[in-house]
Amino acid sequence: MSQAKKTRTTVDIYGKDYTIVGDESARHVRMVSSLVDEKMREIHEANKSLDTTKLAVLTAVNTMNDYLELQKQYQELKSSIQQKEDKQEND
Repeated sequence: MSQAKKTRTTVDIYGKDYTIVGDESARHVRMVSSLVDEKMREIHEANKSLDTTKLAVLTAVNTMNDYLELQKQYQELKSSIQQKEDKQEND
């Protein structure tokens, strides 16, 4: 069974190097890593007493909250579009 070639990318997040292996391009991995690093630094500015582990968990929680909010907005938008399409079909 043939598997797609995995991309191996080393990135710096919050001063530590991580090697990430996955299906995404190195460019994509670097972009995502940069956003994680940015979010960690942003949270650290507001909570300077957090150790790295707590900072990472808080970053994950904030990121997941943002994701769920976007997912909700996406569903609402899809529903709105569907309602408009249904209305146009009935007019």
